Parts: sequence; C-alpha cells; structure tokens
Amino acid sequence: MANKYLDTTLLDKAIVFAVQAHHNTERRGKGFPYIVHSMEAVEIVASITPDQELLAAAALHDTIEDTDVTVEDIRREFGDRIAELVHSESDQIDGQLFNAETGNEEATWHARKQAAIDRLAAASHDAKIVAMGDKLSNMRAIYRDYMTKGDALWAIFHAKNKADHEWHYRGLAASLCELSDTFAYQEFVALIDVVFR
Repeated sequence: MANKYLDTTLLDKAIVFAVQAHHNTERRGKGFPYIVHSMEAVEIVASITPDQELLAAAALHDTIEDTDVTVEDIRREFGDRIAELVHSESDQIDGQLFNAETGNEEATWHARKQAAIDRLAAASHDAKIVAMGDKLSNMRAIYRDYMTKGDALWAIFHAKNKADHEWHYRGLAASLCELSDTFAYQEFVALIDVVFR
C-alpha cells in the first residue's frame, strides 16, 4: 500500500536549520546532542497537531535562546508565525531575551520562571502546543534522571531545591491546562505527580 503524501518541506527545512544551529552542543549534563531534545519536542507536538508550522516551531524552539540565531533570522527563513512562536517559547525577563551569557541564571531563576508561567497562561493555543513539546520533553528527562538519581538530581540545577522545581512545573501545568484533553498534557501531569509526590 502506498504511503499517503505529506508535504514536510517546511519541517525538513526547520530540522536542518536547528541541527546546524545546535551543531556540536550537548544537552546540559545529558551526554547527548542538544538536537535530540528538539526532535523529541517535535514528536510531542506531532501527537497533538499535524500543523507543519507548529512542528517547525518545535524544532526551532531553543535556537534563539541557546544559539547565535536571532528572532529576525527565524522570521527571514520561516516567516512571522513561526518567529513569534519561537520567540514566545524563549526565556525572557521583562520582554528581553535571556541567556546564560547575558544574565545570572541562579539569581534570576524565580523571576524568569514566574515570567514564563505568566506568559504561557496568556499565550495563544498554538504557542501552548509548542510549549507542551518543550515542557514534556524536559519533564521526561527529569523523570528519567529522578528514577536513577533520586533527590541528588536537583544539585545539577541552578535552583537546587526540589520544592522550587515542583512550584515551577505545577505552574506550567496550570498554564497549559487548555491542553488537558491531549495525551501529552496528561503524561506531563502524571510525570509531575510521580516526581513530586
């Protein structure tokens, strides 16, 4: 039986772009290429929607936060909608992009996480879908590490108190509750409950 034709040109371009942007970078403390996280985010978003622009945004979601790529680079290559989705998923304080080279991650952790929770609560449905890909991928990694390391896991983070991470992830879950009918959201909440029970 022949496969149904699916035009993945935009997604393919975004994946290649993301691979190049994250080239030779490791997912912090994981020992594997950064792009693995981006591809997992795409897989999660694909479980919610076939929208190629949302899938492309998932592939690109960390490029302006963690590489030299700018939001204008994304806009030029992929258009306004994808640029805005990627920008909305990037770490910001008072509307300014944050990265480890422009600010103190530990000192600003709570402010950045509260800003992300608030921004996500007010975000569009599409932005929440892209965020779900990122947040569930992160929560899966935390779950895996927690199952092997237990509470020693928290020492690798800038915020070392488990209660801080519980506050953050439960806040994200509340902000994403619009997606509560999706398997991705249900998995997200289930993993939060296991790790922070």
